Amino acid sequence: MELSKNTILITGGASGFGLEFANRLLALGNTVIITGRNQAKLDETRKKLPGIHTFKSDVSDPEAITALFKDVTQQFPALNILINNAGEMRKLNLQDPATGLNDLTREVEINLMGPIRMVQAFLPHLKKQKNAAILNVTSGLALTPFPISPVYGATKSGLRSYTKSLRVQLRNTGIKVFELIAPGSATPLNDKFKGLNDFDDKMLMDPIKLIDVAIKGLQNDTYEIYPGMARIIRVMSRLAPGFLLKQMSKVGAEEMR
Repeated sequence: MELSKNTILITGGASGFGLEFANRLLALGNTVIITGRNQAKLDETRKKLPGIHTFKSDVSDPEAITALFKDVTQQFPALNILINNAGEMRKLNLQDPATGLNDLTREVEINLMGPIRMVQAFLPHLKKQKNAAILNVTSGLALTPFPISPVYGATKSGLRSYTKSLRVQLRNTGIKVFELIAPGSATPLNDKFKGLNDFDDKMLMDPIKLIDVAIKGLQNDTYEIYPGMARIIRVMSRLAPGFLLKQMSKVGAEEMR
Protein backbone atom coordinates (compact mmCIF):
# COMPACT_ATOMS: atom_id res chain seq x y z
CA MET A 1 0.00 0.00 0.00
CA GLU A 2 1.45 3.34 -1.05
CA LEU A 3 1.08 5.70 1.92
CA SER A 4 1.65 9.06 0.30
CA LYS A 5 -0.56 11.30 -1.82
CA ASN A 6 -3.74 9.68 -0.46
CA THR A 7 -6.81 11.32 1.00
CA ILE A 8 -7.50 9.66 4.33
CA LEU A 9 -10.45 9.88 6.73
CA ILE A 10 -9.82 8.86 10.36
CA THR A 11 -12.66 8.60 12.89
CA GLY A 12 -11.79 9.50 16.46
CA GLY A 13 -8.73 11.38 15.26
CA ALA A 14 -8.33 13.92 18.06
CA SER A 15 -6.71 11.59 20.61
CA GLY A 16 -5.04 8.22 21.10
CA PHE A 17 -4.32 6.08 18.04
CA GLY A 18 -6.30 8.40 15.79
CA LEU A 19 -4.16 11.41 16.66
CA GLU A 20 -0.92 9.47 16.13
CA PHE A 21 -2.22 8.07 12.83
CA ALA A 22 -3.09 11.61 11.73
CA ASN A 23 0.34 12.91 12.69
CA ARG A 24 2.23 10.14 10.87
CA LEU A 25 0.08 10.08 7.75
CA LEU A 26 0.17 13.85 7.41
CA ALA A 27 3.99 13.73 7.62
CA LEU A 28 4.04 11.13 4.84
CA GLY A 29 2.43 13.59 2.44
CA ASN A 30 -1.25 12.67 2.62
CA THR A 31 -4.38 14.78 2.89
CA VAL A 32 -5.75 13.82 6.31
CA ILE A 33 -9.29 14.35 7.58
CA ILE A 34 -10.30 13.53 11.16
CA THR A 35 -13.62 13.33 12.96
CA GLY A 36 -14.56 13.57 16.61
CA ARG A 37 -17.45 14.44 18.89
CA ASN A 38 -15.62 17.17 20.82
CA GLN A 39 -15.17 20.40 18.88
CA ALA A 40 -12.64 21.77 21.39
CA LYS A 41 -10.39 18.72 20.88
CA LEU A 42 -10.71 19.04 17.12
CA ASP A 43 -9.70 22.70 17.33
CA GLU A 44 -6.73 21.79 19.53
CA THR A 45 -5.65 19.11 17.05
CA ARG A 46 -5.83 21.59 14.19
CA LYS A 47 -3.39 23.81 16.10
CA LYS A 48 -1.03 20.89 16.75
CA LEU A 49 -1.19 19.60 13.19
CA PRO A 50 -1.41 22.46 10.68
CA GLY A 51 -2.93 21.19 7.47
CA ILE A 52 -5.29 18.72 9.14
CA HIS A 53 -8.98 18.89 8.20
CA THR A 54 -11.63 18.34 10.86
CA PHE A 55 -15.33 17.47 10.95
CA LYS A 56 -17.40 17.22 14.10
CA SER A 57 -19.30 13.93 13.81
CA ASP A 58 -20.52 11.06 15.98
CA VAL A 59 -20.13 7.53 14.58
CA SER A 60 -22.91 6.27 16.84
CA ASP A 61 -25.42 8.46 14.97
CA PRO A 62 -26.52 7.16 11.53
CA GLU A 63 -27.76 10.60 10.46
CA ALA A 64 -24.39 12.13 11.37
CA ILE A 65 -22.64 9.52 9.23
CA THR A 66 -24.88 10.33 6.27
CA ALA A 67 -24.14 14.03 6.66
CA LEU A 68 -20.41 13.33 7.06
CA PHE A 69 -20.33 11.28 3.86
CA LYS A 70 -21.99 14.08 1.91
CA ASP A 71 -19.72 16.81 3.27
CA VAL A 72 -16.45 14.89 3.02
CA THR A 73 -16.95 13.49 -0.47
CA GLN A 74 -18.06 16.87 -1.81
CA GLN A 75 -15.02 18.64 -0.38
CA PHE A 76 -12.55 15.77 -0.86
CA PRO A 77 -13.62 13.72 -3.89
CA ALA A 78 -10.22 11.97 -3.97
CA LEU A 79 -10.91 10.26 -0.60
CA ASN A 80 -9.56 6.72 -0.91
CA ILE A 81 -8.70 5.46 2.59
CA LEU A 82 -11.04 5.05 5.57
CA ILE A 83 -9.65 4.31 9.05
CA ASN A 84 -12.34 3.28 11.54
CA ASN A 85 -10.59 4.13 14.80
CA ALA A 86 -13.21 5.78 17.05
CA GLY A 87 -13.98 3.69 20.11
CA GLU A 88 -15.03 3.63 23.72
CA MET A 89 -14.05 1.20 26.48
CA ARG A 90 -15.74 1.04 29.88
CA LYS A 91 -15.57 -0.92 33.09
CA LEU A 92 -18.96 -2.58 33.54
CA ASN A 93 -20.26 -4.65 36.43
CA LEU A 94 -23.19 -6.49 34.88
CA GLN A 95 -24.57 -7.20 38.38
CA ASP A 96 -24.92 -3.51 39.17
CA PRO A 97 -28.67 -2.68 39.15
CA ALA A 98 -27.81 0.90 38.20
CA THR A 99 -26.65 -0.27 34.76
CA GLY A 100 -29.49 0.88 32.52
CA LEU A 101 -30.63 -0.93 29.40
CA ASN A 102 -30.20 2.07 27.13
CA ASP A 103 -26.69 3.00 28.23
CA LEU A 104 -25.54 -0.63 28.38
CA THR A 105 -25.05 -0.89 24.61
CA ARG A 106 -23.31 2.45 24.04
CA GLU A 107 -20.07 0.69 23.08
CA VAL A 108 -21.97 -1.41 20.55
CA GLU A 109 -23.20 1.71 18.78
CA ILE A 110 -19.74 3.33 18.73
CA ASN A 111 -17.33 0.40 18.33
CA LEU A 112 -19.33 -1.99 16.15
CA MET A 113 -22.28 -0.28 14.50
CA GLY A 114 -20.22 2.85 13.85
CA PRO A 115 -17.60 1.15 11.63
CA ILE A 116 -20.22 -1.01 9.91
CA ARG A 117 -22.28 2.05 9.01
CA MET A 118 -19.21 4.07 8.02
CA VAL A 119 -18.13 1.36 5.60
CA GLN A 120 -21.61 1.05 4.16
CA ALA A 121 -21.88 4.80 3.62
CA PHE A 122 -18.44 5.26 2.05
CA LEU A 123 -18.16 1.96 0.15
CA PRO A 124 -19.72 3.15 -3.15
CA HIS A 125 -17.32 6.10 -3.21
CA LEU A 126 -14.26 3.99 -2.35
CA LYS A 127 -15.10 1.51 -5.12
CA LYS A 128 -14.72 4.31 -7.66
CA GLN A 129 -11.12 4.99 -6.60
CA LYS A 130 -8.20 3.37 -8.40
CA ASN A 131 -6.50 2.40 -5.13
CA ALA A 132 -8.48 2.29 -1.89
CA ALA A 133 -8.30 0.80 1.57
CA ILE A 134 -10.29 0.32 4.75
CA LEU A 135 -8.57 -0.17 8.11
CA ASN A 136 -10.66 -1.30 11.07
CA VAL A 137 -9.03 -0.96 14.49
CA THR A 138 -9.92 -3.93 16.68
CA SER A 139 -8.10 -5.17 19.77
CA GLY A 140 -6.25 -8.04 21.36
CA LEU A 141 -9.49 -8.32 23.34
CA ALA A 142 -11.16 -9.53 20.16
CA LEU A 143 -9.18 -12.72 20.77
CA THR A 144 -9.93 -13.27 24.44
CA PRO A 145 -12.60 -12.02 26.87
CA PHE A 146 -11.71 -9.23 29.31
CA PRO A 147 -14.43 -9.63 31.97
CA ILE A 148 -14.09 -6.14 33.46
CA SER A 149 -15.05 -4.73 30.01
CA PRO A 150 -17.54 -7.31 28.71
CA VAL A 151 -19.29 -5.18 26.09
CA TYR A 152 -16.09 -3.68 24.71
CA GLY A 153 -14.61 -7.14 24.11
CA ALA A 154 -17.82 -8.28 22.45
CA THR A 155 -17.78 -5.31 20.07
CA LYS A 156 -14.17 -5.90 19.04
CA SER A 157 -14.83 -9.61 18.46
CA GLY A 158 -17.79 -8.65 16.31
CA LEU A 159 -15.79 -6.07 14.36
CA ARG A 160 -13.04 -8.62 13.74
CA SER A 161 -15.56 -11.10 12.31
CA TYR A 162 -17.16 -8.39 10.18
CA THR A 163 -13.75 -7.27 8.86
CA LYS A 164 -12.87 -10.80 7.76
CA SER A 165 -16.17 -11.10 5.90
CA LEU A 166 -15.76 -7.65 4.37
CA ARG A 167 -12.32 -8.63 3.06
CA VAL A 168 -13.81 -11.68 1.32
CA GLN A 169 -16.69 -9.72 -0.19
CA LEU A 170 -14.35 -7.03 -1.53
CA ARG A 171 -11.63 -9.35 -2.85
CA ASN A 172 -12.60 -8.66 -6.48
CA THR A 173 -12.56 -4.88 -6.02
CA GLY A 174 -9.70 -2.41 -5.74
CA ILE A 175 -10.28 -2.00 -2.00
CA LYS A 176 -7.81 -3.54 0.45
CA VAL A 177 -9.23 -4.39 3.88
CA PHE A 178 -6.87 -4.21 6.87
CA GLU A 179 -7.30 -4.96 10.56
CA LEU A 180 -5.15 -3.50 13.33
CA ILE A 181 -5.38 -5.84 16.33
CA ALA A 182 -4.18 -3.36 18.93
CA PRO A 183 -2.82 -4.42 22.32
CA GLY A 184 -3.32 -2.34 25.45
CA SER A 185 -1.63 1.01 24.89
CA ALA A 186 -0.83 4.12 26.91
CA THR A 187 -3.77 6.14 25.60
CA PRO A 188 -6.72 7.81 27.40
CA LEU A 189 -8.79 4.68 26.63
CA ASN A 190 -6.92 2.75 29.33
CA ASP A 191 -6.59 5.47 31.97
CA LYS A 192 -9.68 4.23 33.80
CA PHE A 193 -8.04 0.88 34.54
CA LYS A 194 -4.98 2.26 36.30
CA GLY A 195 -4.98 1.28 39.97
CA LEU A 196 -7.10 -1.84 39.51
CA ASN A 197 -5.73 -5.02 41.01
CA ASP A 198 -3.52 -6.98 38.57
CA PHE A 199 -3.53 -4.17 35.99
CA ASP A 200 0.07 -3.42 35.08
CA ASP A 201 0.26 -0.19 33.13
CA LYS A 202 3.93 -0.93 32.44
CA MET A 203 2.65 -3.53 29.96
CA LEU A 204 0.89 -0.85 27.91
CA MET A 205 2.49 -0.25 24.52
CA ASP A 206 3.73 3.17 23.50
CA PRO A 207 1.17 4.39 20.93
CA ILE A 208 3.96 5.88 18.80
CA LYS A 209 5.58 2.45 18.48
CA LEU A 210 2.20 0.82 17.88
CA ILE A 211 1.33 3.13 15.01
CA ASP A 212 4.82 2.65 13.58
CA VAL A 213 4.06 -1.09 13.35
CA ALA A 214 0.66 -0.29 11.84
CA ILE A 215 2.15 1.98 9.17
CA LYS A 216 4.70 -0.67 8.19
CA GLY A 217 1.92 -3.27 8.06
CA LEU A 218 -0.10 -1.14 5.68
CA GLN A 219 2.91 -0.49 3.48
CA ASN A 220 3.65 -4.23 3.32
CA ASP A 221 0.02 -5.26 2.67
CA THR A 222 -0.15 -7.14 5.97
CA TYR A 223 -3.91 -7.47 6.24
CA GLU A 224 -3.92 -8.49 9.92
CA ILE A 225 -1.46 -6.38 11.93
CA TYR A 226 -0.47 -7.60 15.43
CA PRO A 227 1.73 -5.09 17.29
CA GLY A 228 3.48 -5.95 20.56
CA MET A 229 1.53 -8.04 23.07
CA ALA A 230 -1.20 -8.72 20.51
CA ARG A 231 1.12 -11.33 18.97
CA ILE A 232 1.39 -13.12 22.31
CA ILE A 233 -2.37 -12.94 22.91
CA ARG A 234 -2.89 -14.43 19.46
CA VAL A 235 -0.73 -17.45 20.30
CA MET A 236 -2.09 -17.87 23.84
CA SER A 237 -5.71 -17.67 22.65
CA ARG A 238 -5.02 -20.73 20.53
CA LEU A 239 -2.77 -22.76 22.80
CA ALA A 240 -4.10 -21.94 26.27
CA PRO A 241 -7.38 -20.02 26.08
CA GLY A 242 -8.48 -21.10 29.57
CA PHE A 243 -5.25 -19.89 31.17
CA LEU A 244 -5.45 -16.60 29.26
CA LEU A 245 -9.02 -15.99 30.40
CA LYS A 246 -8.04 -16.76 34.01
CA GLN A 247 -5.29 -14.15 33.85
CA MET A 248 -7.55 -11.55 32.22
CA SER A 249 -10.22 -12.23 34.86
CA LYS A 250 -7.91 -11.07 37.65
CA VAL A 251 -8.03 -7.45 36.51
CA GLY A 252 -10.70 -5.62 38.48
CA ALA A 253 -11.95 -8.82 40.13
CA GLU A 254 -12.94 -6.90 43.26
CA GLU A 255 -15.14 -4.56 41.25
CA MET A 256 -17.03 -7.41 39.63
CA ARG A 257 -18.23 -8.92 42.90
